[in-house]
Formats: sequence, C-alpha cells, structure tokens
Amino acid sequence: MGTWTVLALRVVLGGGLVGSLFVQAVMVPLLFTDMEGADAEVLDLRLPLLTIAVLGIGTVQTTMVCVWRLLTMVRRGTVFSLAAFRYVDVMIGAAVAASLLTFALGFVLAPGEAVAPGVVLLVGGAGVLVAGIALVELVMRTLLAQAVARDAEALHLQAELDAVI
Repeated sequence: MGTWTVLALRVVLGGGLVGSLFVQAVMVPLLFTDMEGADAEVLDLRLPLLTIAVLGIGTVQTTMVCVWRLLTMVRRGTVFSLAAFRYVDVMIGAAVAASLLTFALGFVLAPGEAVAPGVVLLVGGAGVLVAGIALVELVMRTLLAQAVARDAEALHLQAELDAVI
C-alpha cells in the first residue's frame, strides 16, 4: 500500500474520530436538552434513542481505531501475522454490535405513532445491511488466515531452500 494512501486514510480516520467524539460529547447532550419541549411520546424515546446513538458511534470509533492499528501493521510489514486477527475480530464484533443496535432502534421506534411503520422497516433493512458488513469482514478474516498460512509456508520453504544451498 502506498505512503499517500496510508496517509490519506489516516487523515480520514483522524477526522472521523475527532468528529465522532465531538458528536458524542457536544451534540448528543444538546439533542437531549433540545428534546425537552417535545410531546410525551417523543420524551419516552429520548433516553433509548440517545443511548443507541452513543453506543452506535462507539462501534464506529472502535472500527476506526482497529483500522488505524492495521494500517500501522501494513506500514511495518507485519499485517500477515497472528496479531492482525485481534483487530479484525474486534471489527467483526463492532459490526455485529452495530447491527444489534440498529435492530434495537427499530424495536424502540416500532410501538406508538412517533414514526411511520415504513421507517421502522427501513431501520430493520439497515440492520440487515450492517449484519452483511460483519459477514464481509468474516470473509476478509478468512482471506487473511489464508494469506498468513501462505506466508508461513513460503518462509518455511525458503528456509529449506537456504539449507539445501
């Protein structure tokens, strides 16, 4: 991976982390106080909605940190090692958690007349898509496992060749 690509991705990740921390620390509390003038049905949803939002942002932050760490491993040439699996596994867990949080959002929005039933259906569809992201990450983990195995096999064969020569 090129130096400019790694740098560009780090700039994007850094901006995303700073922006998401701002949303968690400033925007969510402002939204909490801004919802005080709403009717009773919306007030009942305030705490669950904002909790799901903060936790959802946390899953994105977790993924960004793991991608940052994997980028560091790419730069050092150590990404094809067992240590990379820890970060990939955390990313898969974060995607699964985000999917469950999306389904929880649909569950919270479903009763009552606060939102239309079509919105709840869209939220459920988004939960399925996020679960699909977790499955794609699982496939990528399998590819990483194959690459690590091939790398280890190549090192072993190179050592045997060196011993013969």
